[in-house]
Amino acid sequence: MKILIFILIVCMGFVSCETSYVDVPSGDELLDGTVDGLSSAELQQFLRGDVAVNEVFTRNTGLGSTFVSTSCINCHAGDGKGHPFTSLIRFGQIDETGNMYLNQGGPQLQNRALPGYLPEQLPAGATFSRFMPPAITGLGFVEAMTDASILAMADPDDLNGDGISGVVNWVNAPGYVIITNNAISQNGKYIGRFGKKAATYNLLQQTTTAYNQDMGITSAYSPIDHYSNTEIDPEVTINKINDITFYLHTLKAPIQRNQNDAQVIQGKNAFNQINCVGCHKSELNTGYSPIAALSFTTFSPYSDFLLHDMGNNLDDGYTEGTAKTFEWRTPPLWGIGLSANSQGGNLFLMHDGRAASLEQAILMHGGEAINSKNAYQNLSQESKNALLKFLKSL
Repeated sequence: MKILIFILIVCMGFVSCETSYVDVPSGDELLDGTVDGLSSAELQQFLRGDVAVNEVFTRNTGLGSTFVSTSCINCHAGDGKGHPFTSLIRFGQIDETGNMYLNQGGPQLQNRALPGYLPEQLPAGATFSRFMPPAITGLGFVEAMTDASILAMADPDDLNGDGISGVVNWVNAPGYVIITNNAISQNGKYIGRFGKKAATYNLLQQTTTAYNQDMGITSAYSPIDHYSNTEIDPEVTINKINDITFYLHTLKAPIQRNQNDAQVIQGKNAFNQINCVGCHKSELNTGYSPIAALSFTTFSPYSDFLLHDMGNNLDDGYTEGTAKTFEWRTPPLWGIGLSANSQGGNLFLMHDGRAASLEQAILMHGGEAINSKNAYQNLSQESKNALLKFLKSL
């Protein structure tokens, strides 16, 4: 009898294991995960940042009074791109002289509010642009690039005659950020590399600004409450901001899939042939980083992180820093094949989500990208399909 009971227990264990088994996606199917080579202490800080990214704020923990979102992860599900529902509206600047509506809620519209408060409305006459939340993986590699390496890709006078110029966005760095030793400045401004217009200097500024403008959360770095326009006590600690900043630094770069597939290889060749790589650089290098795993390594973002004239159709009449209204930072293409996972199964591409497919996004390119767009249209259908499959592999 005891033997029979033992056999039944063992069998039940096998059944339990079998029925509870769940396939774990491979690393190249997920954007989440750390860069390789982190120390034990670094992994612990990454995990603290991961917890903080998922924190949901309420009235009692500092949310609002007006806001866009209640947590970081609402806009970056699975560390991926956002959905139009979580898009941001920036308004009030038409040239590099500055924002004309800072006293009316600029530069960002807080379109939601706590009970008893009214959400912000766009001021009459203000030009604006809708920004889709980007994927947030691989950003530590971007910050670890030297200013000199970014400037080396710029060609403001198109000296090589390829129709592509590319310029940096010179921005004011807030006083709380640490300027790197190899930073290059111009008239007291520094090179921006994050955001749709490359208007943000580094990830600490990005994190601090997101807390304040997206969620209405003040900190010692950004103590002004945007609703009352007065300084109030910090609602989030510096340690928590630093943990999230570290989390952003150490999220792994997206991993390309099906790299050896013949059609993917054909598509990559077509991508190079029509000079998409003129802006979407396939390989860049980092300099020194205090995070050893990011130092002096090669990464593949498919971007040059420069501003480019994208034509009249993508000119929203709004800008940031020294960027023109028709200039946009080259968006990194790594991870684009996984974008639908965080966008409800659909694609919302370009800076404002107006493109519903990769091909639509290509055909919306203008300005400096017009030659590549025309060359794409002249490809055979076989080559077009291969190029699109290559993009989906990224």
